[in-house]
Amino acid sequence: MNIITKFTLSSQPGLDVLHLLTQALAREKFAALLPRRTLDEYIARCFSKAALIAETNSMSNQWLVVYADDNPAGYARITSKGKRPQVLEGKQAVRIADFGILSSYTDLAVSNSLFEKCMAVCQPYEGIWINEYTANPLINFFESKGFIRQPDVLPLGELPLASVCLTA
Repeated sequence: MNIITKFTLSSQPGLDVLHLLTQALAREKFAALLPRRTLDEYIARCFSKAALIAETNSMSNQWLVVYADDNPAGYARITSKGKRPQVLEGKQAVRIADFGILSSYTDLAVSNSLFEKCMAVCQPYEGIWINEYTANPLINFFESKGFIRQPDVLPLGELPLASVCLTA
């Protein structure tokens, strides 16, 4: 399998890929945890074309997409936005947000490619944090890569779910 992770810009092809991935991954992650209406409203608010245009044009964000055999398989957003854990207060820190791989891509090399590109982008910073819902199966993956759970309880964006904060 040919796997490559690339930056995505606010171009029509880039937006089309992000639109597909963000909506599909939100449904995969949260369909069993949220009422359908709540999930639909969340997707419409956060992952509409207009919202994605605004977010891809924001200087606070960098978007990465991993491709497997030229098919979009997952994405991550690296951002300076969001409440940071106390251990990173006063430090130059960045957050890996929305990291996800479609369930049809189970090859660990896909997750590793996206993660390694994220870490390369985050390297100049003093700290990195990830804030995810507690049932996210990727938490073990992040911990295996050296991320450590923090006692902080940070809001999970707009979703009414419990979260866990990890730092590296």
